[in-house]
Amino acid sequence: MDVDAVGRSPIGTLVPIGGVDPRTMEEWTYWAYLPDPLPAVPNLSPSATAAAARAAMAIARLDEAVAQLPRPEILVRPIIRREAASTSALEGTYATFQEVLEADFLQDSQMSYEQREIRNYVEASELAVQNITERRITRSFLGELQRVIVRRTKGDTADAGNLRPHEVAIGAENRPIHEARFVPCPAGDHLIVGVATWEDWINQKSDLLIVAKMAIGHYQFETLHPFGDGNGRLGRLISLLQIMQTGELRWPVLNIAPWFESRRKLYQDGLLNVTLSGDFSPWVELFAEAVEVQAREGLTKIQTLLAIRDRMVTDLRAKGMRGSPVEIAEVLIGYPVIDVPTAKHLLDKSFQAANQAVGKLIEQGILMEITGRRQDRMFVAPEILRTVNG
Repeated sequence: MDVDAVGRSPIGTLVPIGGVDPRTMEEWTYWAYLPDPLPAVPNLSPSATAAAARAAMAIARLDEAVAQLPRPEILVRPIIRREAASTSALEGTYATFQEVLEADFLQDSQMSYEQREIRNYVEASELAVQNITERRITRSFLGELQRVIVRRTKGDTADAGNLRPHEVAIGAENRPIHEARFVPCPAGDHLIVGVATWEDWINQKSDLLIVAKMAIGHYQFETLHPFGDGNGRLGRLISLLQIMQTGELRWPVLNIAPWFESRRKLYQDGLLNVTLSGDFSPWVELFAEAVEVQAREGLTKIQTLLAIRDRMVTDLRAKGMRGSPVEIAEVLIGYPVIDVPTAKHLLDKSFQAANQAVGKLIEQGILMEITGRRQDRMFVAPEILRTVNG
């Protein structure tokens, strides 16, 4: 961390910290950055305000399009998993989108470490979405989600779900703390008060445009870094929960992480530059661009998926097919990877009927078997998979 530059931050102060390196048992001293409480209405440039307004309009159009669907929840499933793949990749955990989808049909012992970790995010995201209309964004709620995110991973320590009791350093894994890119808020009273103040800010009613509030709240959360692990993933999930809580987005169909995944350094530098300059405007503009682009892309993707579904159904009916094959084709946009038991459940018919229907979709080139096994087979709809992952 550039101590001199961070020490000149107009929106925070450096606090001395120290400890013992468990690898060498040597004592160390350094500095951690303590951010000031967020202002009720941060001073933003006209261009940042305009960017946040454009992003909000793009979200409104996306929400309206999803609201017109007879079963919006069908689209939610793959979109959450797409976000899971990218938000985890930003933290260095990589799995293909297909592997993330396959994890839904695997036992825990059958998953790779990466699949398990990303699957945890899926479960945390689904839990959050189920509860956000009834619960505020609080330390206790976030602790529950963080505990799910790190379950059965290296972050699953005795402190999971609680504020970290120790110092952390960003970008210094297995290296001395003075080589860190950034050292967030010190543990203890500073962190407890900082998170409580952030919680009040995030939940208070404000004239601040929601996308700007998402961006600024995300900066503060990442700068506090409240938990021992999972802060990046949880912080990006909070942004989605914020806009769902306002009612401006009724379903979790906004994928922000893929935009930042391909611009990882820009994302990291954007956060750090707020600390160095005290100016929220460039970060709000960057965040708003991500939201606007992804909302527009999400709308296009939904329209494409619906067109693919309608074409598949029309082609099947033109070939004289009715019943189960058509019913499965109608829901494949929510299940780009599927197995027969899931098809059976969706159809509410016998295993044999579901298996036969899947077989007919394979014959038509809509599904493709991907395991090479005779049992516990899984099938992919390649065109749908490519579209969701695009």
